[in-house]
Amino acid sequence: MFHKVNKYVLAISFLVTACSGPESPSEASINELNLSLLGDETELQRCDNTNQNRTALFGDLHIHTRYSFDAAANTTGATPEDAHRYARGQEIPIFPINEQGIAIGRTKIDRPLDFLAVTDHGEFLGERALCRTASSPVYDTAFCVGYRSNERQGMVMLSSVITTETPTRIPEICGEDGSLCRDYARSPWQDIQSVSNSANTPCEFTSFVAYEYTGTPGVSNYHRNVIFRNDVVPELPVSYIDAPIDSKLWAALDDVCDIKNGCDYLTIPHNTNLANGRMAPYMQLENTTEAKRAYAQKRLEREPIMEIFQHKGGSECINGLSSVFGAPDELCNVEAVRRIGENKKYMVRDYNAEGLVMMTASSVTKECDVDEIGENGMVGAGCVHPTDFQRSALLVGLKEEQAIGLNPIKLGIIAATDTHSANAGGVKESAWVGAVSGEGSAIERLQPGLLTSGIDGNPGGLAGVWAQENTRDAIFDAMLRKEVFGTSGPRIRPRLFAGWSLDQGLCGRDDMITYAYANGVPMGGDLIASSSIAKPSFLTYAVKDPDGQKLRALELIKGWVDDEGKLNAEVIPVVSTDKGADSLCEVYVDNDFEPTQSAYYYLRAIEPATARWHTYDCASIDEGQRPSVCTDGSYPKEIVEMAWTSPIWYQGQD
Repeated sequence: MFHKVNKYVLAISFLVTACSGPESPSEASINELNLSLLGDETELQRCDNTNQNRTALFGDLHIHTRYSFDAAANTTGATPEDAHRYARGQEIPIFPINEQGIAIGRTKIDRPLDFLAVTDHGEFLGERALCRTASSPVYDTAFCVGYRSNERQGMVMLSSVITTETPTRIPEICGEDGSLCRDYARSPWQDIQSVSNSANTPCEFTSFVAYEYTGTPGVSNYHRNVIFRNDVVPELPVSYIDAPIDSKLWAALDDVCDIKNGCDYLTIPHNTNLANGRMAPYMQLENTTEAKRAYAQKRLEREPIMEIFQHKGGSECINGLSSVFGAPDELCNVEAVRRIGENKKYMVRDYNAEGLVMMTASSVTKECDVDEIGENGMVGAGCVHPTDFQRSALLVGLKEEQAIGLNPIKLGIIAATDTHSANAGGVKESAWVGAVSGEGSAIERLQPGLLTSGIDGNPGGLAGVWAQENTRDAIFDAMLRKEVFGTSGPRIRPRLFAGWSLDQGLCGRDDMITYAYANGVPMGGDLIASSSIAKPSFLTYAVKDPDGQKLRALELIKGWVDDEGKLNAEVIPVVSTDKGADSLCEVYVDNDFEPTQSAYYYLRAIEPATARWHTYDCASIDEGQRPSVCTDGSYPKEIVEMAWTSPIWYQGQD
């Protein structure tokens, strides 16, 4: 339930009250409400359950349906409507369909989500529509005939467009200027919007209009999800083909998404663990401080958060980077698809053979040399760069801030599923039905796949936001201020505040959160330097998933650049318990703090180890029919579930 309040009436009432003495609001309170005399026909929504101290909401901002070319290649028939039904607690089909035309099964989420973004690929919406529409002018072309005969092969045909740094549309089906493909992309894009807008129910369930920007230059990951604030969106998605680099993406979106007319957006990079250095800042920019500052400023405005966990593995951290000092962190290996120094098998295409002949190759995962950009990260080859993982990428940002005055990698943290079967938020290890069509049975899920599918995949995680209410504006604003967190699946609710004089008895106060907001900064914020010699203190707090395991520990992750310019990271144990707890809370003081050294801090809340998804699958199969992965020990039988807050940053002072 929500109340609609006319902005003009509200603004006038504030002006009248301002003349009445001590009850008049401050300028800050008026600004916080963001009221304006402009656009007096618009309405401001307020929910009955608005919480000034903010409520934890859980959702999935990264899923695919049949409109995505790779999902279709895996024979999914799931629709955006299916995704929304599933997210809200209804049953949906498990694809593919059998010989009788019936889906092989049904699935239902264990608990409904609070919000959702369907992020079908912005690339190839028109190409696929042209090849699948009998009345289209290119329906009978050799390309379209070949595409329809084998959509998996068609996926490779289309993918070749986005594996280059200079992508161009296929003239045979798009025309020389690409206009035919753009025209035919309008209908699926309108359908995606319509479903999202219809599903959006303020105060109850939020659905964002969104899409995925999908580039794979050098067969390495360069993906981002684009999330729009409301139903005012561009006529077409800006794809990797239109803008094949992050800076061009933001510029192109700025051209077609006019914030003055209500259009607003943000971007979220994901799977940097497979990027091979391509997520490093300043790609294709001139090497000047002015160009770097302009890039950093735009990224700070438009790319506030990063997805660090999903079915293609974790992107929080990796052990073994030479540039980052500190002891190895065993939790860096949770759902890690690559490890430095390990031999990794990957799949390659034999271009000398007819058809799609795949061969297995192998490569030892190594650290990228200085300024090296790796190849084939999406299939497990190439090298690892510090910007491929959140923890070390944040350090790169701190160091760059010292050089140019702005931080180009100042990213909050979320997680997602990246499901290609519309089962948004279906992250329960004991009930996972796979991330792509064709993984609907235990036997299928336990097979080796292409790097991150089959046994190498996992259910993914959830995005959490601390928002005053469940509306598009409230959640979008939470993402902009980075007051967000990610979990590997459980609905853990972590909070992190920093200040210079937080009450050491804060955990025992009834007004703990109110006090923390008044006397500190929350996750995603900046801890402004103090004029005193005080050490910063941190309120670390987390509440268990109501339906999940008790919490085992809280850890504070600190990264800093020392006085010699070296990058450092440390995992700080804050509080732990062998028995487990419904909630954990501790005020931690950083006694090693140096005011001259730039640093960041984020919180990790940890559950006890529990069974990994494949352990459940193996148990469901007769012993004589179990694949070797069930017994050979090549995959851990348990997983440590956790949640991560966005960081709090401190800029060192001279």
